[in-house]
Amino acid sequence: MIEVLSVVSPIFALVALGYLSVRKQLFPAAGVQGLISFVNNFATPCLLFQAMLKIDFLKLFNPEYLSSFYVGAFACFIVSFLIAKFMFRRRPGESVAVGFSAYFSNTVLLGLPIIQRAYGDDALPYLFAIVGFHAPLLMSSGMIAMEVARRDGAPLKSTVKEAATRVLTNPLLIGISLGIIANLSNAPVPELVHDVTKMLAMAVLPAALFGLGGALNQYKLRESWEQALVSSLIKLVLHPALALILSHWVFGLSWEMTRVVVVTAAMPSGLNVYIFATFYNRSTDIAANTVLQSTVLGVVTISGWLLILGALAP
Repeated sequence: MIEVLSVVSPIFALVALGYLSVRKQLFPAAGVQGLISFVNNFATPCLLFQAMLKIDFLKLFNPEYLSSFYVGAFACFIVSFLIAKFMFRRRPGESVAVGFSAYFSNTVLLGLPIIQRAYGDDALPYLFAIVGFHAPLLMSSGMIAMEVARRDGAPLKSTVKEAATRVLTNPLLIGISLGIIANLSNAPVPELVHDVTKMLAMAVLPAALFGLGGALNQYKLRESWEQALVSSLIKLVLHPALALILSHWVFGLSWEMTRVVVVTAAMPSGLNVYIFATFYNRSTDIAANTVLQSTVLGVVTISGWLLILGALAP
């Protein structure tokens, strides 16, 4: 247990520092979004670019490995959607936003530092294999599901076009793509580019965690806390459980892959959950509460999954 706490406590301490700094007005609330934009649009793409340069694609881009994460993610979406629609009597568009909150993981702001501290730098390429598909696949799927579900949606053709545009212009995907091209072509990376991207990559962890904590100040518990709690538990418990079953017992993947895919699936709901809900103005209260509750509860559940994985390790 002490080893687990040594992994997660510094991570959540930085999140708490960001939260308290904004709460006590030691850091401007208006600067939080800028900090997160810097992390997502500049620092993290550089981190992913650097990571892609060294990846063994034949080893990491394993369909069974990716399926262990994404089959579980889509299953969580369906379960949360059905609960919202039939148990809480939400409208179809609202139910899609609730489903989105239960399947979009915080893979970068929390997943990256926790996996790095738990399993070292050698485990990060396994995470990056998931990250490479995460935002493009889940965001695009969520947009298409929303447009199909809501009555006032745009035509499906324009929705698919908009989703494709968002994927191609996603900074994370651009960083990944450039790194893959350089890797596969064996093209030399100019020393200036290498040094600048490496310096920016080093800023990801502290800036991301501090920014995440600061952003949590805008989320308040409201009347929908019960439904948000259901979505949080689906995200924190059901998703990693499915990932463990698929990776370890169904596909029989290596333990190095299994533990990364399970811990990544155990991450709380990402900030894009709230962005998605506000973009469509559907279930924003539940989305905000799910981000807040899953992040707070994640202190306990992530520690629990690390202990479970430690007990199961061969």
